[in-house]
Amino acid sequence: MSIQDIQEEIIDEFSMFDDWEERYQYMIDLGKDLPLIAEQYKTDANIIKGCQSKVWVHAEMNDDTIAFTADSDAIITKGIIAILIRVFSNQHPAAIIEADTNFIDQIGLKEHLSPTRANGLVSMVKQLKMYAIAYQTQLK
Repeated sequence: MSIQDIQEEIIDEFSMFDDWEERYQYMIDLGKDLPLIAEQYKTDANIIKGCQSKVWVHAEMNDDTIAFTADSDAIITKGIIAILIRVFSNQHPAAIIEADTNFIDQIGLKEHLSPTRANGLVSMVKQLKMYAIAYQTQLK
């Protein structure tokens, strides 16, 4: 499934909820299904800088796609990284680098987060794309 298809699926899922209380609960539920990072990767080197909460992300190249795992010490943040990993995991580095993340605005996520969480969201997207850039250079 392409990044765009996954983003459209997420937009559809979020549109089913009437208010942000339900959307937050859905994000928390998504966080519970997050592919968890192995304990050995919960290191300072894998913490996303710029997040109020601790968020660890690990990336591995499998054939020509990147698989991401993550964890967070905060339930909402865990839900946010779960959404991003669902979009970007098992995709080719070039597709991740080129991906538009306007689905975040379409579901209204950024505007319903505190300023520090919104900054953290931007940092998460940046970090996932940085992993993709690093792996893309290895493919050449």
